[in-house]
Amino acid sequence: MAGTETKGASKGACIIGWAHTPFGKLEDADAEALIGRVARAAIEDAGIDPAEVDAIYVGHFNGGFQKQDFPSSLVLQSVPELRFKPATRLENACATGSAALHGAMDFMAAGRGRFTLVIGVEKMTAIPGAQVGDVLLGCAYRREEGDIPAGFAGVFARIAQAYFQRHGDQSDALAAIAAKNHRNGVENPYAQMRKDLGYEFCRTESERNPIVAGPLKRTDCSLVSDGAAAMVLTDAETASTMGKAIQFRAAVQVNDLMPISARDITRFEGAREAWRRAYDTAGIGLSDLSFAEVHDCFTIAELIDYEAMGLAPEGQGARAVLDGTVAKGGRLPVNPSGGLKSKGHPIGATGVSMHVLAAMQLAGEAGGMQVPGATLGGVFNMGGAAVANYVSIMERLR
Repeated sequence: MAGTETKGASKGACIIGWAHTPFGKLEDADAEALIGRVARAAIEDAGIDPAEVDAIYVGHFNGGFQKQDFPSSLVLQSVPELRFKPATRLENACATGSAALHGAMDFMAAGRGRFTLVIGVEKMTAIPGAQVGDVLLGCAYRREEGDIPAGFAGVFARIAQAYFQRHGDQSDALAAIAAKNHRNGVENPYAQMRKDLGYEFCRTESERNPIVAGPLKRTDCSLVSDGAAAMVLTDAETASTMGKAIQFRAAVQVNDLMPISARDITRFEGAREAWRRAYDTAGIGLSDLSFAEVHDCFTIAELIDYEAMGLAPEGQGARAVLDGTVAKGGRLPVNPSGGLKSKGHPIGATGVSMHVLAAMQLAGEAGGMQVPGATLGGVFNMGGAAVANYVSIMERLR
């Protein structure tokens, strides 16, 4: 298991501006247009001139979602002042957006520039659903997992089956997670599904909520989405003079083995290690967090996330949602944004979106999503089935 802690970059790096499109089926926009909607808007929100941006980092998975690739060079069409600036595309499955963020941090830590623009983008809905499923299956180990029915949902169904076999049927908890996140998502203006579905609907198999891959129902699966998000980063010294600044106390990446057969998939060991290193780097414990945005591509993922971050003992993650600990008004609200479950999951945009929404919380700009008095936030974004694991600890600098 390999990992990195961007200690120098993380402690000095700050988000000073951001932008976010709605997520959903955006028929009027391809990836280039989505980039255009957030690139200049994030720069303007930061209060800097486009010419001051020293580098661009774009998170974009694609993998067959659209024919146009090379997204790092699409930015210049919407912000021509960025011509001749270095622009780089990064990809790390569903953690692609966080990979772009880390690339920008490394650029600044190396002393190569002062301001970086980070963009996450994906256009998923222009191809048929079956093709989307096959593209996403590329985030699994195809040699062993390529024939699993229902694509990536089938991969996480196997994780759920293994967890249920070891710890008992957790269908009540999965339904509670789905219901919580949809309830929270009503207040998220960017969410693809702003509807409180209720616990009973999420718990009950029906024509509108069929089994996708047992035991996972439709309400256990995140949405296929289009969307983009962007943020501007700078160093702490510069950020202290800006209008707003959200600082990284830690930014950790840990990668684990790809085949689910090669590890205990019910434990998310890479995620556990990433959280442990992030707490150590930030000099905090779980109890110091005000909220967390975690990667709920499927409800079983959020359930295991609770255990990986130390919120519940192994096999007892259900307690955290059933007793209200992770509710909006609970001891540690998890996914006050509605998570991927409500917001949607445009692969390349997800990691950037999670950090933008956490920054909004810490800046007191989250509107109806706001967790009162939020001072310290955690973000967990993962690629594949807990293969690429990124944890950030963030706080308000000004």
